[in-house]
Amino acid sequence: MRTYLCAFGLLAALLGAAPAHAQFSNRSLGLSLGYMDFKKTAGLEGTPFFGLEGSLYIENGFEVVSLSKLLFPVDTYATPEKRVIGLAPSLGIRYLLFEESIRPYIGTDVSYLIVFKDSVSNFVGLGPNVGVDFFVTDTVSLGVRGQYNFYLALNEDTQTSLTGSVGVAAYF
Repeated sequence: MRTYLCAFGLLAALLGAAPAHAQFSNRSLGLSLGYMDFKKTAGLEGTPFFGLEGSLYIENGFEVVSLSKLLFPVDTYATPEKRVIGLAPSLGIRYLLFEESIRPYIGTDVSYLIVFKDSVSNFVGLGPNVGVDFFVTDTVSLGVRGQYNFYLALNEDTQTSLTGSVGVAAYF
């Protein structure tokens, strides 16, 4: 009788089991280093930056991404020229062309640039970007990214920047 109960329990467990679903890591946090070239518009020279980035996978290859940069450009309008502090947070969306261990993507970001100099400069911009992430383990990726931003501000010239960066991200 005990054998029949065990066999019946095993049969019920096998027939009632739900199908297995793969669980993918869909969030990431990372660090990046890069360079922003302002082409001396609005009195700023190109500068290296340090960035904090994050992403959230939505569905069908789309991710919401954010990259916040801390930068120290040279203000060429100041006499004498001096380094100033800038912050450049952005929020955007990107489309992953492949979702395997190599993930090339295209996207666009809405960016904000604030530069703390003698008079604070604020810019809002939009920028297309391209990049690729290479997974070195199941949860860690190395990536490269390029972006071109158009920043607008009242009573200022249109600010453009070409940005290149490398980063490392942990997925969870």
